[in-house]
Amino acid sequence: MKTLVLGATDNPDRYAYRAVHQLKRHGHEVVPVGIRKGQVAGIDIHTDRPAEPDIDTVTLYVGPQNQPGWYDYILGLKPRRIIFNPGTENPELEQKAQAQGILTEEACTLVMLSVGQYEV
Repeated sequence: MKTLVLGATDNPDRYAYRAVHQLKRHGHEVVPVGIRKGQVAGIDIHTDRPAEPDIDTVTLYVGPQNQPGWYDYILGLKPRRIIFNPGTENPELEQKAQAQGILTEEACTLVMLSVGQYEV
């Protein structure tokens, strides 16, 4: 499964950094997208909006106040699901996604991976 991590960073103190590492460790293809260039888990962080085919999951590490500019991009990827990590919950984006048949989950990617619920 291919996961796009929105809010990716090369800062090891951030949860998005840990998520990229854990996703990769669990065998997932990861597309990190952030606002600053860098690398995480040996992968270049995209600072543009790459046209990535076959995104299964978008996992958000961007607060709701910064999400509206990303709506079209996220929904245009046509992911199977969007995970709203703690602090990223956004009813407006959830409704838009659900209207397009995209599953939404308010959950923690790191916890899901650690307990074996990410692939469900």
